[in-house]
Amino acid sequence: MEKPSRIYELLLDYACSDTQVTELTIGLVWTVCKAQHLGLAMSPGIPTRTLPWPGTLAGKTLGELAAWITDWEPYKATVGMAAINCSLNGFELPSGITLLAAADRGNLTVFEHFLPRLKDKKVVVVGRYPGIERYAEEFNLSILERQPVYNDYPDPACEFLLPDADWVFLTASSITNKTFPRLAELAQNATTVLMGPTVPWLPELHEFGINYLAGLEVVDPVKLYQTAAEGGGVRIFENGARYRIVELTPGNGMTWLKNRIARDYTEKQQLTSAMEQWYASGKNGRFPEFNQLHQVTTRLSRMDSSYKRLWDTHHGEPS
Repeated sequence: MEKPSRIYELLLDYACSDTQVTELTIGLVWTVCKAQHLGLAMSPGIPTRTLPWPGTLAGKTLGELAAWITDWEPYKATVGMAAINCSLNGFELPSGITLLAAADRGNLTVFEHFLPRLKDKKVVVVGRYPGIERYAEEFNLSILERQPVYNDYPDPACEFLLPDADWVFLTASSITNKTFPRLAELAQNATTVLMGPTVPWLPELHEFGINYLAGLEVVDPVKLYQTAAEGGGVRIFENGARYRIVELTPGNGMTWLKNRIARDYTEKQQLTSAMEQWYASGKNGRFPEFNQLHQVTTRLSRMDSSYKRLWDTHHGEPS
């Protein structure tokens, strides 16, 4: 199993952008970061009037805000996650299955998609999704929730339920609240779906035992931003967003990573050439884009390592 901090190291590799944030909204349900693209993360849902930064976030870089993902203060971590997804949404989305929005379904379209495979299985859902109880007769359903209602199980029950599950549907908000590493570890024997608008489009999630990503595909960024800013929850799936499901097989992950490696390698070559020209012209001091070059070089190194692990898995070789 990967070390707990690795997921956050990988996320920050992709989110070290110097692009400035133009708008940041902490909505009732969704926190939305807007730069060249949009990124969402589920808001903490904890009332507060003492946030220290209102009026200061627009104009900061995505990299500055993304660094907040490692913070334990829930609002800071949420802003960091939204900034990370804003950066990741600048990449081309992986190929997958698009689920059409339905007015009365929202998140449930994901469960509908997998329903034929869930019959008579032990299914654990981490996070209560509105309407999820309708499937209680379709399969053996257990729900883990930080604030349990009805027949939900509290957080500590994960230690008992996840190791015996056939399928696990894991909310991506677990990345924000730092429970993801342990939950993913406990679910290693299950087919695991990481789901929700907070899902980061990260091919390396296969290394953490994630089999499927069910994340957000932005269709209309203007309408999506307005809906989230006006307190929308599942309404975002009627106004500007829909689900996309991607299977994280080693082969798919390798293809996905190859595309990102090629993009970053081109950027590295361009930056290296620009640096050589900078010094060849007789200029002194540090190359202005040195940090960007260092970031892309580090990211390439991690992606190469991830690609090798996927290659070894795909070909049955020890990693």
